[in-house]
Amino acid sequence: MKLTDATIEFIKEHVADDPSRLALQAKKYPDVDMPFVITQIMGRKIAKDKIPSWGNTDGLIYPRHLSLEQCSSEATAKYKSSLVKGDTLVDMTGGMGIDCAFLSANFRKAVYVERQSELCEIASLNFPLLGLSHIDVVNGDGVEYLSKVEKVDWLFIDPARRNEQGGKVVAIADCEPNVSEISELLVSKAEKVMIKLSPMLDLSLALHDLPFAREVHVVSVNNECKELLVILSREQGREKMQIHCVNILRNGELQTYSFEREDEQQGCDYANQVERFLYEPNASILKAGAYKSIACNYQLRKLHPNSHLYTSDRLITDFSGRKFECEAVFSLNKKELKANLGDMKQANITVRNFPSSVAELRKRLKLMDGGDTYLFATTLADEQKVIVKCHKS
Repeated sequence: MKLTDATIEFIKEHVADDPSRLALQAKKYPDVDMPFVITQIMGRKIAKDKIPSWGNTDGLIYPRHLSLEQCSSEATAKYKSSLVKGDTLVDMTGGMGIDCAFLSANFRKAVYVERQSELCEIASLNFPLLGLSHIDVVNGDGVEYLSKVEKVDWLFIDPARRNEQGGKVVAIADCEPNVSEISELLVSKAEKVMIKLSPMLDLSLALHDLPFAREVHVVSVNNECKELLVILSREQGREKMQIHCVNILRNGELQTYSFEREDEQQGCDYANQVERFLYEPNASILKAGAYKSIACNYQLRKLHPNSHLYTSDRLITDFSGRKFECEAVFSLNKKELKANLGDMKQANITVRNFPSSVAELRKRLKLMDGGDTYLFATTLADEQKVIVKCHKS
């Protein structure tokens, strides 16, 4: 499986080619294993965006598309790496090896465990090229391997989220392995355990199923929720569990907000009207359910219990989300629409706790997507349905 110099050069020469057209030209290159080369070209293209530091490394071997689709991005792998350190690490569900590669940088020794022999072979070839000679590759079942080893500092596990038919699943009980069933084994074999779960999973259900959960990280990239990380430990502290909401921006900067679940039991102020500035929390905050605590911590007023939009008279520059300056607030009355939208042709529309969808509003208002104007269709505390017209602050 190792790439020869000739194959590496062929891939470099044809990396910009259309893989479908290249496949049709296979007879022109009788000495080239074209199916393998096409897999590598497609993998390298994906890696340049998803794992840029790998995409520029010659000689790396990429697996079939599904493994690349399911693997972490470099941005999220680096974030996970910032949370762990120690002497020994075991990655129980190695996959393509992205997470193991980045996590292992903070350990003297790491073990990659994977059931698919093809992925193990690829990892064995790739890790040395990446300067990761301290990772041992084990072809086997992660749970079986764990039952036979001594205690380590950290375990990492990313349960498979596809059923036997290849369909995606979300619930912990539907994933393989079921981490709820083996949580006792996990915390008996490691000081700390990091579990990567579906971003679609309800956080409350995850915490209910994982009694050893001590910390949560909800990770988004460019405001799209990507991963739900739960850290297990036998240590005390569930009562004061920290939930960290992280949004990784395009420039690599992090928007962060942390709170405790108990913080959501407190009340918050509701606005009598939309004030000068409007705030929309980032995707991680909304996923984590920090609806009240964020209002209290930033001294904002909430528009409605279910709208999850906030307002203030002075600009909160460090708010973890999007910030807007309001221009007008109006109803869907034809006269008010005409007065506030005029001959506008396009706008960015967001719906928060409103009876119409974005598509329905766009059709009704005859507005294309885009431009510098933002319209938020929402409900105020007095149940009034309004549109807030604003621009980014």
